Amino acid sequence: MLSIRHKQYKCQVFFLFLPISDHIMSGNPNFVHHYILITMAIEKVILVDERDRQTGTMEKIEAHEKALLHRAFSIFIFNDRGEMMLQKRSLSKYHSPGLWTNACCSHPRPGESLKEATRRRILEEMGFQCKMNEVFSFIYKAAFDHGLTEHELDHVFFGVYNGAPEINLEEVAEWKWIHIDELLADVKANPDNYTVWFKIALKEMGNKGY
Repeated sequence: MLSIRHKQYKCQVFFLFLPISDHIMSGNPNFVHHYILITMAIEKVILVDERDRQTGTMEKIEAHEKALLHRAFSIFIFNDRGEMMLQKRSLSKYHSPGLWTNACCSHPRPGESLKEATRRRILEEMGFQCKMNEVFSFIYKAAFDHGLTEHELDHVFFGVYNGAPEINLEEVAEWKWIHIDELLADVKANPDNYTVWFKIALKEMGNKGY
């Protein structure tokens, strides 16, 4: 299936030599979908069981098509004023584009530890690094567009940072600090503005007393 997909979108590969945002702004209705399928076919995720024991690896797109459980992480960043850093996902994301969520989330690569992956990805998306610690994990499953499903064992990390990030505009559209009370009120009033896993993680944080 992947080889067929590669052939189907071969004519679109040349787009990858230009910034993603250029193609989004150009009004090309097919670019984001084609880019998603090409990049997801290259990346691999770590398949796990419900106890987070590795069972194998698989190309990212295949794992999402088959809804197989895989390892992931979500990073929550706070400042000394008690505010949480949020990012609005880029319109080029393969699911949940344009929604607000936690500071960073992604998947570790095969052979990469969660500590290595979180340090790498916060720098790639938000342009900074800080000390982070894992605080809990949860499993969720949610169907998205294009026949893809996220089924993740999500490791939640907390960190403290007081500066302004230098966001990667191909990954992040906007960012902001928000007080927790204001955030919870807005999530309740406007739940469709936030990602599925972020809302689940917030609920878990409340249940665990964070």
